[in-house]
Amino acid sequence: MISILLKDIIDEFESQIVDPEERFTTTGVSWEQYEALLARLGDSLRYRVTYLEGTLEIMSSSRPHERRKKNIGMFLEAYFQETRISFWGLGSTTFRKKDKQGGTEPDESYCIGTDKEFPDLAIEVVVTSGGIDKLAVYKKLGVKEVWFWQNNHFSLYYLRGDEYEQITTSELLPNLDLALLAQYVVRTDTLEAILEFREQIRQNK
Repeated sequence: MISILLKDIIDEFESQIVDPEERFTTTGVSWEQYEALLARLGDSLRYRVTYLEGTLEIMSSSRPHERRKKNIGMFLEAYFQETRISFWGLGSTTFRKKDKQGGTEPDESYCIGTDKEFPDLAIEVVVTSGGIDKLAVYKKLGVKEVWFWQNNHFSLYYLRGDEYEQITTSELLPNLDLALLAQYVVRTDTLEAILEFREQIRQNK
C-alpha cells in the first residue's frame, strides 16, 4: 500500500513539472510513508523532500538554484578557511526527528566548532515562494541559525528560546560581512570572485 502511494505521489509530481523548479505538496502523509519515500529516492539529487506533521513537500531544483547554492557554499567555506574556523559541511543531508514529526534537506548546512547530529547553520535558496514553513521545520530540529537567500540578499533567523528571531548580523559568524558576501555570490566570474573575497578577508583581519 505504501509503495503504491509513493508511486502515485512521484507520478503526480512529475506530471506537473513544467519549469525545472517545481514544488508539490500533499497532506495526510504518515511518518512511515515519509521515510519510505526517502528510502526509495535514496541519494537522488533530483528531488528535495520536506516533511512537517503530515504535510509532505517534494521540490525539483533548477540550474540557477543549484548554481547559487553552490556559490554560497564555496564562499562561506573560503571564509571559514581564511579565518581558521573549524567547520563540517553537511550539504543537503536529510535531517529528521520522528518525535517532532519534522524533516528536511537544506541547500547547504554546517556544524561550526564541533561536529553534531544536527547543523548549527542551514541555508535555503528561495527561487519560488510558498510551500512548507521551513522555519517551523528547523525549529523542530533545533537548528540555531537559518539563512534564506532571496532576491540577491540574505535574510537571517536565530533560534532564541522557542522562536526564531530575525537578525541582521550572524550570531554564529558575527565578523562576517554579509553584504560583502552577497556581492561576491552574484558574480559570474567565480574564480576571480573567490580570490578577491579571500583577499578582502585577509585585509580585514
